[in-house]
Amino acid sequence: MIPRSEAVVTGLGLVTAAGCDREATWSAVLAGRTTAAPDPALHGLPVSLSCRVPALDHPVLRRRGSARLDPVDRFGLVATAQALEQAGLDPRGWDGSRVAVVTGGGLGGVLTQEKALARLEEQGPDFVSPYFLPGYLINMACANIALRFGVTGPTLSTSTACASGTTALGIARDLLAAGRCDIALVCGADAAVTRLVVTGFTQLGALSGTGSRPFDTTRDGFVIAEGAGALVLERPEHAAARAARPLARLVGYAASTDAHHLVAPHPEGRGAEQAVRAALADAGLGPEDVSHVNAHGTSTRQNDAVEAALIRRVFPHGPPVTSAKGTLGHTLGAAGVIEAALTVLALTEDTVPPTAGLTDPDPAMDIDLVTGPARTHKSEAAVSHSFGFGGHNAVAVLARA
Repeated sequence: MIPRSEAVVTGLGLVTAAGCDREATWSAVLAGRTTAAPDPALHGLPVSLSCRVPALDHPVLRRRGSARLDPVDRFGLVATAQALEQAGLDPRGWDGSRVAVVTGGGLGGVLTQEKALARLEEQGPDFVSPYFLPGYLINMACANIALRFGVTGPTLSTSTACASGTTALGIARDLLAAGRCDIALVCGADAAVTRLVVTGFTQLGALSGTGSRPFDTTRDGFVIAEGAGALVLERPEHAAARAARPLARLVGYAASTDAHHLVAPHPEGRGAEQAVRAALADAGLGPEDVSHVNAHGTSTRQNDAVEAALIRRVFPHGPPVTSAKGTLGHTLGAAGVIEAALTVLALTEDTVPPTAGLTDPDPAMDIDLVTGPARTHKSEAAVSHSFGFGGHNAVAVLARA
């Protein structure tokens, strides 16, 4: 395997249904508090639960043109601005050609798309906004971040379904290792709580009408959610030169594909296991070095069973396992970065959050699931899993700074 340099995390930002900053989100995750609620916009559908981001306000959104942005772009901008603030980076003073943006998302500006389609059908083509395509295209979260913060280095938008955010982290780490940039802004964002998307997931049998309960005996699907997460990654030498304090290190990454089914995981988890083992090898770590697993943990019958079996095989020493989706719902393509950010916080605070909604652990899981209060637990390294439709698997390995 080609050796790769690690990257350091110097800032993180979160916009979720639990709150529009990292403090509110982390507090809810630590408390094991669910954010799912009946959604008036979904009234009349077979499933009407969602996890919605509260009213969003941040100086980055007070600039001209922000009101026209799709929610996915607004979420991404705010999360990225938070991460930059924590990292102590001022875009007005940097060399934008040495900064990269890599975003991950599953669906793009679907609310903008649905509004444009309704206008087309009800009022005709003259009433479709010229801002429709810039609001809908999946690369626009990336483009808006680059535009707002003066980034002129490489910018990429990746879409690997629910693995998109973690895929973005891996690509950004590799850009840093290759010397293509000194700083990489990584953002995962999705805002897909619309009637059409919810109907699609319902038709697949993926959504729960009662709540997210990862790894629980009664689990019956996920609650759809929206939000964004952002991490500032830097080459260690660059962070050291500006006396930045790393929060954690991104030491390993790998991806794989099941090539099994469009929406179902491989029943034996072969592709997912391949990604986990390759990520550990990339980090130069053995399974025994991992002391915390941030599971994908969707709360669906099949996915949780397959992932639990994978964890038992790869990590027989039984590290504590958690899933944030019980609290935040499933943010789709944003989940990987949001959950990587939560893993960074867990490493820095010597804790593993509980899995909200998990009250009756499925005995067939046979893994160390954190329930009840958060568990005090010092971890040197943790893995964060992301598995998506299409058989996309991506795994990040994070370590203490």
